[in-house]
Amino acid sequence: MGKNYPTVSEEYQKAVEKCKKKLRGLIAEKKCAPIMLRLAWHSAGTFDVKTKTGGPFGTIRHSAELAHGANNGLDIAIRLLEPIKEQFPILSYADFYQLAGVVAVEITGGPEIPFHPGRPDKTEPPPEGRLPDATKGSDHLRDVFGHMGLSDKDIVALSGGHTLGRCHKERSGFEGPWTSNPLIFDNSYFKELLSGEKEGLLQLPSDKALLEDPVFRPLVEKYAADEDAFFADYAEAHLKLSELGFAEC
Repeated sequence: MGKNYPTVSEEYQKAVEKCKKKLRGLIAEKKCAPIMLRLAWHSAGTFDVKTKTGGPFGTIRHSAELAHGANNGLDIAIRLLEPIKEQFPILSYADFYQLAGVVAVEITGGPEIPFHPGRPDKTEPPPEGRLPDATKGSDHLRDVFGHMGLSDKDIVALSGGHTLGRCHKERSGFEGPWTSNPLIFDNSYFKELLSGEKEGLLQLPSDKALLEDPVFRPLVEKYAADEDAFFADYAEAHLKLSELGFAEC
């Protein structure tokens, strides 16, 4: 059964398209795709499937949620985006932040991710502790993504998004990029993971867990060998993540 998306006005839809162009310009100019993707993920990934709380509803802009440990540094993304948001008052922050994540993947060479507008802004930030902890292993990943209602395949595909960006010691306690070109969206995260630790390239405990788990590892191998398969599964997983709690079936 398909999702029942809310209908938005023609004016709203036009604003989405115009905003997309502005976001492309900003993200290309500032080379900030990684932090925009992280903002979209962290905004959406707080959803709890049992209580139907959290999720991609714009609450991450509030200081209470920005202060969560997992969101260190995301105030930079919010600040960069605000001048564009001011040009499109009709758009919800909820849609705006998810649109920035979609554009970040697209302009760095990743798959096109469908975007359905109509997310409302909510005011109540979720409790802290719902996002993945990079120091933990596969049980933790399944627990966290399970609360979101996502599958093992979604976990591995979304992990491949680490092809973009790097860790910053002052934000996460870890330092360095996952791949040799952290501004290109491709399947090199999986290739690097399988080739072992290299000088300067990052492997977190949560990354290594993908190699050690009997269900995760075959997917890592599949995506390393077949970028098209990774892109297809990534687009599906990203779409799911960006719509958690939105337009229920």
